[in-house]
Amino acid sequence: MTSRLVPDLTAPPLVTAAFGWREGWRYGLLGLPLAFCALPLYVLMPNFYAREWGVPLAALGTVLLAARLLDAVIDPLLGRLIDRLYARSLAAVLACGAVAALCLGLGFSALFLPPLRDPQALLLWAAAALVFTYAAYSALAVAHQAWGAMLGGDAARRSRIVAWREGLGLAGVVLAAITPAVVPEAWSVPTLLVLLWIALVAGWWAWYQAPRPPRPAAAATHSMSSSALSLWHPWRQTAFRRLLAVFMLNGIASAIPATLVLFFVQDRLQGSAALQSGALGLYFVCGALSMPLWLRLVSRLGLARSWLVGMVLSMAVFLGASQAGAGDEALFLAVCALSGIGLGSDLVLPGALLAGVIADAGEQGRRDASYFGWWNFATKLNLALAAGLALPLLGALGYVPGTRDAQALQMLTAAYCLLPCALKALSGALLYFFFVQRPARPHSA
Repeated sequence: MTSRLVPDLTAPPLVTAAFGWREGWRYGLLGLPLAFCALPLYVLMPNFYAREWGVPLAALGTVLLAARLLDAVIDPLLGRLIDRLYARSLAAVLACGAVAALCLGLGFSALFLPPLRDPQALLLWAAAALVFTYAAYSALAVAHQAWGAMLGGDAARRSRIVAWREGLGLAGVVLAAITPAVVPEAWSVPTLLVLLWIALVAGWWAWYQAPRPPRPAAAATHSMSSSALSLWHPWRQTAFRRLLAVFMLNGIASAIPATLVLFFVQDRLQGSAALQSGALGLYFVCGALSMPLWLRLVSRLGLARSWLVGMVLSMAVFLGASQAGAGDEALFLAVCALSGIGLGSDLVLPGALLAGVIADAGEQGRRDASYFGWWNFATKLNLALAAGLALPLLGALGYVPGTRDAQALQMLTAAYCLLPCALKALSGALLYFFFVQRPARPHSA
């Protein structure tokens, strides 16, 4: 007899019309450990290796860049592989997820508890551990995202599915951010490791019990070609190319302030470390709290129009931020709160639109992971492009960290506030012409 706690993967798939909190946390909880481990990997690990073990910054930066570029490149390949697993069975996907979660925990532990201390040996260890950890992270994330897209439904339902995943992901970011601040320094790394392992086990177990997507009748006979065509197949869809263009422009616009925020707080506002921590915490908390508001707006305006509202809000907020100067801490906290609300739209609505594009193309249950592989590639490329665009531009315009030169600070303000507004305006225009002005389709309205 099958236990009530363990879903029978041979039974008819469970897809409920509603997607309430029970279904939501079971599907979305895995987003928490994925987001939890991302912040230490991107923020804490470089500082840890340089400060604790004397790894040269230039060499460490080269290793990080190479590992992250490889991480982005393999996402589409992982997407195609995971589509093949979905074509085989949901049990195969869940087994792959269990292996990926185990590898993610092992790779994360290896990074923060290396058995070596020699700086040159540490570089090699870090390179191998990063590639291993990034690959496990990407495989688990793509499989989880594809599962959510395959649950299907109308725009409101798809938005709720994404909101649970991203909302619990924000909880993971906040937990990872506050842990080093509330735990003694000597215990911060062990505490992070213990929390990650607990979250990975709980997240996978919840996913194992989550609502299961239907498998189309064609899935059993659908041929997953090993040719390059299957890898590039999503690019044949006009709607996907258009949505990805909107997503990348908007993503770069959001990543630039994330890259420059500490420079802006320290030099333009001359703010304290407490302001930096408080501003980031407020930003993420407001992003999480705003998600129910965006879900309500979707039921009134649809996905594309609601996302456009979020873009307009973000542009207005950053135009206001351009007026901030030294000592304007209250104004900046208001900017962080309102831009956090805009973050909620960026987290919930694009992924729901992508699920609609997949459904409209007749690919739901067949190539979802391939689409999300390219989607994650674009997400990671956005971060690289933001740093590659903003930092050299600022240097060319005369800004150096710690400056008090008025003209250099104006350039910092322009890069932090006005450049993202210009990119968001272009992204919003494309969104309007591609997805708002055209006749709405049932899945992507």
